[in-house]
Amino acid sequence: MTATTMQAIEIREPGGPDVLRPCDRPLPLAGSGEVLIRVHAAGVNRPDVLQRKGGYAPPPGASDLPGLEVAGVIESGDLDGTGLQVGDPVCALIAGGGYAQFCVAPAAQVLPVPRGLSFAEAAALPETYFTVWSNVFDRAHLSPGETLLVQGGTSGIGVAAIQLATALGHAVYATAGSDDKARACEALGAARGINYKTEDFVVVVKEATGSRGVDVILDMVAGNYLPRELECLADDGRLVIIATLGGAKAEINAGAVLRRRLTVTGSTLRPRSVQFKAAIAARLRGIVWPLFEAGRLRPMLFKTFTLDEAAQAHALMETSQHIGKLVLAVSDAATTVPRPQSATGNAT
Repeated sequence: MTATTMQAIEIREPGGPDVLRPCDRPLPLAGSGEVLIRVHAAGVNRPDVLQRKGGYAPPPGASDLPGLEVAGVIESGDLDGTGLQVGDPVCALIAGGGYAQFCVAPAAQVLPVPRGLSFAEAAALPETYFTVWSNVFDRAHLSPGETLLVQGGTSGIGVAAIQLATALGHAVYATAGSDDKARACEALGAARGINYKTEDFVVVVKEATGSRGVDVILDMVAGNYLPRELECLADDGRLVIIATLGGAKAEINAGAVLRRRLTVTGSTLRPRSVQFKAAIAARLRGIVWPLFEAGRLRPMLFKTFTLDEAAQAHALMETSQHIGKLVLAVSDAATTVPRPQSATGNAT
C-alpha cells in the first residue's frame, strides 16, 4: 500500500445533513493492539446524527470523522493472538472514523464477517449487536423464559433486538410508528407489534401478558415514556435506557419502584474501554455469530448509499421512515464473503 491519503466524510461544523462534506485525510496509522481496515462499507447510526448536530462529541483520542461500525479487509496491524491475518474480511466496532476509505480499529473489537453475508450486511452488525447484547443481556440480564419490550422496533437497534431475543427463545413485543411498521416487527419475530400512535403500549402489553407485564424493556425514548414503562414492567422488571429521543427528564413513581423491586438503568457504549467491548465481542462471536451463519439471524438493510451520499443517508434517518439499517458503500460493499479459515472457531 503506497497511498498516504484517503477520501472521507467530515463534519465541517455542527448542523444539518449538508455539513457532511467529502474531504481528503491522511491515512490513519494502526498502533499497538490495533488494525488498519480497508473499508468496504460503513453503518449509519443515530449517534452519527447527534455528533453531526454537535451533541455527541467523540471520546478523547478517537477520530473526529463520523462512523461507529465498518466492514472491510484487514490491511495491516497488530494481529498477534487474534486469529486474524492480513486480507481477512472483517467487521468492527469503532469509536469514530468509519466514514472513510480506511479506518483503525482495536483488534479486540474486530470480528470475522459471518459466512454468507456481504460487506454491506456485515457493516450493519457491530453497533447494533454490541449495543443490544450489552444492554439487554449483560445489563438487564434477560434470562430464559423472560419477555422483552423494544421501543422503536424498526430502528437498527430495534430490529437487532427483536431478531436476537426471538432467536434465543424470548417472547418480544415492539412499538413502531405505523401499522405497517408494527406488522414488520411481527415479521421479524415479535409476538405483537404495537402502533404507538394509535395504541397504548401499556394496555397492549398488559393484555398480551395476562396483566403480568414484561421482564425487560429496551428504551430509546425516555422522557414521558418512563412512568408508563414502569407500569408495564413485571415485578422485578428491568428498564434499560440507551437513548433519550423523547427527552432526558421524567417524573416517576419511586414508591412503585420500591414496592415492585424495579430496576431503572442505562448506558452508552462509545466511551467504554476496549476491554469492556472486547468482552462483548467474545460473547457475540461465541453465541450470536453462529446464528447468522445458521441463517437464524439476517441483517435488514433498508438502503445503501455511496460514501459521497452520506448527507442523504442522514436526511433519510431523520425522517424515521426506514426499517432496519442504512449503510454507506465505500467499495465492493455488495460482495458476499465466506468466513476465512484463519478466523474459524468460536470464542468462549
